[in-house]
Amino acid sequence: MEATAVKRIGIIGVGKIARALVVGLCDGPGEPPEVFLSPRGTRTAAELSARYDGVQVCADNQQVVERSEVLIIAVRRADRHEALAGLRVDGNKTVVNVMSGVGNDELRRILATDAALVRAIPLPSVSERRSVTVTFPSHPVVDALFERLGGAQPVADEAAFDVLSALTGAQTTHYAYLATLTSWAVGHGIPADAADRYVRSLFQGVGRSLNDERSLDQLAAEHETPKGNNERIRTTWFAPANSEALTRALDDLLADLK
Repeated sequence: MEATAVKRIGIIGVGKIARALVVGLCDGPGEPPEVFLSPRGTRTAAELSARYDGVQVCADNQQVVERSEVLIIAVRRADRHEALAGLRVDGNKTVVNVMSGVGNDELRRILATDAALVRAIPLPSVSERRSVTVTFPSHPVVDALFERLGGAQPVADEAAFDVLSALTGAQTTHYAYLATLTSWAVGHGIPADAADRYVRSLFQGVGRSLNDERSLDQLAAEHETPKGNNERIRTTWFAPANSEALTRALDDLLADLK
């Protein structure tokens, strides 16, 4: 199957990531594929099928499998056995596993299939076609699919995949950090809407600077003045103890993902 020839994509498990994938594929340039959704996640599935002509909700998960060329499995880890029990997946299918903490060896045992299995970490920003998606193993059809959604980053082995998967667990901590900055300003008398607007403006600028090819350490250094305000907060708040605590938290998460 040529990378450009994928016309039918099935998704089992219609949550936030599945929704982002459908929006990214159907709102993007070019002819969108037909998308077949499982009945799981009824409200989201109904919304997407009403919004896009090429999106259909199937009667059951087996129908999703049969109608698709590429099958994306996006159920929660805890629901995998119930959702996938008894499915028949022919060897000519390509299966994309986006379940966190579920390796391809386990998925192959559950499905009892010879189909090609590829792990992937799509993020919500695939809806805007701005997210680089980690994949393992590299597969021309799957990598081409995610290139369409912002980029594919194949890795050499499942250990590397798990490391990058652990990094995704730091996303909401970043939002909580910004919320803490905003609350601090409000506590010092700044109106909430003004504090929120200013914090967003500060860190949107930081986000844009990430397009620069210089290293993150270089960017940090160039945003600091020696003995200035940024250096003071970095060296007093993000001290070695905080850095070590973050490293431990990531190590613990990585251990659970293996």
